[in-house]
Amino acid sequence: MEGSHSPVGRWLNGTLLDIQEGNMKVEFVVRKDMSNPMGILHGGIAATILDEVVGTMVYALGREFAFVSVNLNCDFLNAAKVGETIFASGNVIRTGKNIVHVEGSIVSAEGVIIAKCTSNLLQTGFRIPS
Repeated sequence: MEGSHSPVGRWLNGTLLDIQEGNMKVEFVVRKDMSNPMGILHGGIAATILDEVVGTMVYALGREFAFVSVNLNCDFLNAAKVGETIFASGNVIRTGKNIVHVEGSIVSAEGVIIAKCTSNLLQTGFRIPS
């Protein structure tokens, strides 16, 4: 995502489609440097996309302190080929004082689920600069 504070977010180079309180949707194009030897989206990159989207979504909640992922449980369900456009979304399921529980998914342009995740993010002591 151009202008992202996250270096990995800039490398992923997604296009923000929508962001609201507790929801976010980003479009990505699967590049060769995101693929495995079979020419499909590498599972580690799919996990990175999911972690980046849900993390950015929680950051956008406007909390005083930053949050970090304490776990990320991913299921890889279908392939996405190099050149394919995919859509990653995140949703906040539950917010607490110190933990935010989220879900994320990556789908194809046809709506086929490529990967999905759940994650818990923990509040840190790092105050987000104004």
